[in-house]
Amino acid sequence: MSVNKVILLGFLGKDPELKYTGSGATVCRFSLATNETFKNKAGEPQKRTEWHSIVAWGKLAEICGEYLVKSRQVYIEGSIRTGKWTDRDGNERKSYDIVARYMQMLSPSANGNAAKSKTESAKPARRAGASEAAVQPSEEDNPFEAEDSVPF
Repeated sequence: MSVNKVILLGFLGKDPELKYTGSGATVCRFSLATNETFKNKAGEPQKRTEWHSIVAWGKLAEICGEYLVKSRQVYIEGSIRTGKWTDRDGNERKSYDIVARYMQMLSPSANGNAAKSKTESAKPARRAGASEAAVQPSEEDNPFEAEDSVPF
């Protein structure tokens, strides 16, 4: 048995990018910042920000693209996906994305329309995580599927 589960609570670094694959699948990408506070050896408080690359597919991607904006706080559940690629110089590189399976909006949208976002945020979040099929990409649509990975 194995588990690949990530839980993040953070803030969007920029507005999401909504795109469509050649076969028409919806994909949404955005960056999420999480903060950690700790004390260094001298006992002084320090803050570390970690940036995460988030990708959502299907209906969840549509919801993220419509409702998420820069600086909005969100809760994400998903899994880590490793992508392998070769850069211009021929070096093999890896990238790590969090494939979102569930998203919950926690703060009002940055556009100032708090009443609208509060009302609408509950509905999309429940729908977004309700069906795995709604957010699971096909092998053809998933550009992160490594040759040596095991399908779900």
